Amino acid sequence: MRIQSASVLTWLALFSSTSHTAAFTPLSRSARISPSVLAASTAEDLALEVGSSPDDDGDRVPTHTLTAEIVNKLKWRELQYELQARELDTAGTTAMLRDRLRESADLIPTMQPVMAQEPDDCPVDLLGVDFIDASDPFTELLNEVMTEANRGYWKKAIRRLRKLSRYYGETHCIPSDVYVTTLSACAQDRLNGARASESARKIMEEMVKLDYQIPTDQLNYCVRAALGYGPNGTHEGFGGIDTALAMLAAIGQQEAAMGEPLVSVETYGRIIEALAREGGASVSDAMTLLRSVVVDKREMPPLSAFAAVAFAEAGATTADVKKAHDEDVTIGPENVFNVIAYVKAAGYELDTIASTEDGRRILAAGVIAAQKMNNVRLGLRLLKAASQASGCAPDRGDVLVAASGRAAQRASTLLHKRAINTAVEEGQWQLSVKLLQMMMERELKPSPLVWRNVVTCCAKNEKSRKATAVLLDWVKLYEDKKAEKPPLNVFNTCVNACEVCGEQELTIPVLEAMRRTHDTDGNIITFNIALKRLARLGNHWAPEGIIIGMLQNNIEPTVVSYTTAIAACAAADPKQPQVANEWMQRMRSRNVNPNVITYNTALAACLDGQFASTQLASKIATEMLADVDKQLLTATTNSGERPDEYTNVVPDFSTKAIARQLMKQLKQNWVDGDIEKQLAKTTLRVPLLQLVEFSKSKAAKEAAEQAAAFAEANKLEEDQLDTTSQTEVALEYSDASKAHRTAEV
Repeated sequence: MRIQSASVLTWLALFSSTSHTAAFTPLSRSARISPSVLAASTAEDLALEVGSSPDDDGDRVPTHTLTAEIVNKLKWRELQYELQARELDTAGTTAMLRDRLRESADLIPTMQPVMAQEPDDCPVDLLGVDFIDASDPFTELLNEVMTEANRGYWKKAIRRLRKLSRYYGETHCIPSDVYVTTLSACAQDRLNGARASESARKIMEEMVKLDYQIPTDQLNYCVRAALGYGPNGTHEGFGGIDTALAMLAAIGQQEAAMGEPLVSVETYGRIIEALAREGGASVSDAMTLLRSVVVDKREMPPLSAFAAVAFAEAGATTADVKKAHDEDVTIGPENVFNVIAYVKAAGYELDTIASTEDGRRILAAGVIAAQKMNNVRLGLRLLKAASQASGCAPDRGDVLVAASGRAAQRASTLLHKRAINTAVEEGQWQLSVKLLQMMMERELKPSPLVWRNVVTCCAKNEKSRKATAVLLDWVKLYEDKKAEKPPLNVFNTCVNACEVCGEQELTIPVLEAMRRTHDTDGNIITFNIALKRLARLGNHWAPEGIIIGMLQNNIEPTVVSYTTAIAACAAADPKQPQVANEWMQRMRSRNVNPNVITYNTALAACLDGQFASTQLASKIATEMLADVDKQLLTATTNSGERPDEYTNVVPDFSTKAIARQLMKQLKQNWVDGDIEKQLAKTTLRVPLLQLVEFSKSKAAKEAAEQAAAFAEANKLEEDQLDTTSQTEVALEYSDASKAHRTAEV
């Protein structure tokens, strides 16, 4: 049941600029909005717009079994709803609506003596006879009303005005200034804390009934003063949205009679804000009214009205959206973009509104909505617009927008992280660095993963100087306690990039920063650097001394260390397959298992044309296939365990290419008479052929299924990227990869 929002839809329903009979239309269609719609509404116009309980045929059914007491207590929107449910006319003042509802339910109000309601004003004798001054009671009572009103005693003035109207309303003409003066007394001090709001509403309705003009300043003031910040727009339980809408209904009738607008844009703005604060389906009504004021009335509401609607839409939860959908209205973050469009249509510039607090709230709501809708481009565009606003010193507009609240700060941070992730995935290192710089300028705190992604992206694109600069900036912020500690693997990535780019001098400041940050000399990294340099030179015998030195210093070589030593054998001239195989045996003796890159590098070392090397390659291929079976079995028996880039042994494209080269080498061996052809095909060639055709095997299919199942069960967090991990591995194995990829050609 949509009691909360029925009234706004009612008085929006039937207004048009020419006839006051056009049906209410959704946001996508044109409809002029004015309070004067209340002068000519019908149930048919509202049949599809206001929610009520449908019966089996889809018709609306009443929600109350009415009694006189219930009718007297119904508020404005509840009266509207009950009339709509009964397919009755919803036009008129509150009193008219109640009378119409009573008549429909055959509820004739019991007439009570006036004095029974006002015992303190006109005493009665024991027989119930009223004593009235016969000299000129009308004038005397009239003067009492004016006196009390001029003194500001609004309660007394209201009671006497009620008595005056009841006794003499049918026989005498009560001057309009009596109503105006009493209304003025009610309006003092914001309707006396909104306690006089209902009395003011009744006076305004009576003036409209008598065709008296309500002063424009008073009518607008009364509507605005009736609205507070409590539940349903009340002020400590007084006034509220229903009272304000009832006032607008009365004004609408006067607007229709006069043919000119009476409600100010500021008053519309307050109504819009109150509806937005009420939440729920009322947010949709606020949005509809905002659109009408901007598009149809061509007015410029205050930015506070836009901000209230934008924040209400942006903050709508999934439950709010679903509930509103059940009530046939639409709310949610996507509507914030419409609010921003109305801001521009009203004449405001997005590049300047951040100079005001309300403008920043609008942009912040847009940023929140953009994050929820995953519209990274729009979110960053709004922050850029905020940055161009003047008058925000000493801060920038985008800084103030991002810091305007926890939701805005979180949304701004996530938008930048997603933008950086996209740039990293696409290899746009310059963009990733620029976005990181923007995060820092906007006082947003990048996570360690964001820093890592940017450093790795620069390293992947062989921009070692930029990668080093970003890492050193990160270290400085950590030392200033403005960022989290950079992990050790980021220093390793940066050093590897410097080695790949041939800028070894940059490794010194990186290693010094690592020593300060982690209180370590980075022994494993420095030893691996030395191994890489030897591998690059093809110096196959020197790695032995380095690895022995590592063991003597209680530093256990990793799979990267052994693979790099094997790469030196593959890069040597001539190649050293026996030494490579020896390293394979040594690493196993230290419980370090070879991975696919290790196997590929060892197989590449066997491509020297010698029959002995072919035999050794067949042996290594057999060992690789055995490790593949072991890996698949382990993943099956130990659910959830999946090899990473450092332990995976499943053959890849490079394995297939090298195995093909080894098969050609074997063919040349039997041509040269080193082995009988048939024997070669049934022995040495078998494991090599299995590597070539591995992608077609059952094991390959099983490995792919296991990888897919693991990825589904262990999804990465939103801001984690496989690209970064793969790049780090590629940099660590850079020299080994060069060795076996050269062999593929």
